[in-house]
Amino acid sequence: MKCPACSNLMIVVEHNQIELDYCTNCRGVWFDSEELELLLESMNLESLNLFLNNIINFPEAKSLEKKRRCPICNQKMKKTTIGQQPEIFIDVCQEGHGLWFDSGEVGQLITQLLEKPSDATDSQGRVITFLGEVFRARG
Repeated sequence: MKCPACSNLMIVVEHNQIELDYCTNCRGVWFDSEELELLLESMNLESLNLFLNNIINFPEAKSLEKKRRCPICNQKMKKTTIGQQPEIFIDVCQEGHGLWFDSGEVGQLITQLLEKPSDATDSQGRVITFLGEVFRARG
């Protein structure tokens, strides 16, 4: 699969039977919708599509960054923000194929999640642990 940011070929990184596409050149990561579903399913969450559908419905964020194309359908993806202070810009396929995180954005999101008050549920803790193990983020 080609990287939506730099067009290099990405490698597949597997962790707990979930495969992510990772660009060794620009260090971005692609989460297929199926991979998100597997992650949510592994956490015994109901409404598997709810997470992705919520992000797809987030408003488009204003950004000077060039719109990236989905590596699956080649359509321009929507820029949106997640997280808080600072907000993290991610690219979302409006057809529901997945999410693109530029280099460091997954780590920023993990850091923000780890800094929140300890009201995280067990499932959220598993997401943080999973992402932290894959990307070796430090909280």
